[in-house]
Amino acid sequence: MRTKILMTTLLLQAAALVAIAQNKVMVAAHRGDWRNAPENSLRAFGNAAAMGVDVIELDLARTSDGVIVIMHDQTIDRTTNGKGKPSDFTFEEIRKFGLKNGLGRVTGNHIPTLKDVMLAVKGKKVMVNLDKSYPYYNEAYAILTETGTLKQALFKAEVTYAELKEKYPDLIGNITYMPIVNLDKPEARKIIVDYLANMRPYAFEMNFKQDTSSILKDNKFITRTGTKVWLNSLWASLNAGHEDDLAVEQNNKKDSWDWLIAHGATVLQTDRPKELLQYLRTQKLHQ
Repeated sequence: MRTKILMTTLLLQAAALVAIAQNKVMVAAHRGDWRNAPENSLRAFGNAAAMGVDVIELDLARTSDGVIVIMHDQTIDRTTNGKGKPSDFTFEEIRKFGLKNGLGRVTGNHIPTLKDVMLAVKGKKVMVNLDKSYPYYNEAYAILTETGTLKQALFKAEVTYAELKEKYPDLIGNITYMPIVNLDKPEARKIIVDYLANMRPYAFEMNFKQDTSSILKDNKFITRTGTKVWLNSLWASLNAGHEDDLAVEQNNKKDSWDWLIAHGATVLQTDRPKELLQYLRTQKLHQ
């Protein structure tokens, strides 16, 4: 009897801790602090970590000689003084290009490798969200293992559990993973339920052009498992217009950040990390 009471108490305490944690909102900096440094640069990631974000987001690509580098676009044309795909260059060739700042001016910052980034954040209280990483899971896993940073990395993809299991059966139990789900699709709930039945994702990144999904109205079936709800406040196309610029440029928090939080967000990915952190701290929603 005493053992049963103790177990019940421990379970209630664990549930309370989950509830407390879920009342806080984590901040993910999209491509780092790109307003004050070139996007996807070591400086942008360092700035974001220094201001206290919980996650930095970056994008993976691969050079012709197999080095995993950080680049969002299919080409380096927009963000550097070079032209072509990352796969057109060896790492020694691609590292010679300079990253451009927000004004389009070439800086002294260069395209970093995933290894560079992970070593720079190693041991810091920040996770790294590996966007565009699905083709490179094995290479990324090897780098994370080598650098001792596997627990700081968040793998993600917009695939079903069955697709993930078929492509990476040996990695599923060894990585921290977040499915991306388009809530506008009729199969969205089934995708989420299937994942929850087979694993405990770190979070679900949920995107939507229309804010009418029943999952936005009630996602406690997700959060009560300890899995987070990740919503994006950057582009209107990802959040039905409940975006950063509405919060910052129009000072309308009610229909932007507040709306997303009220609809379950426990992680917000933003293009305005400094302002979002300041706001959340005033609301006692971030440490």
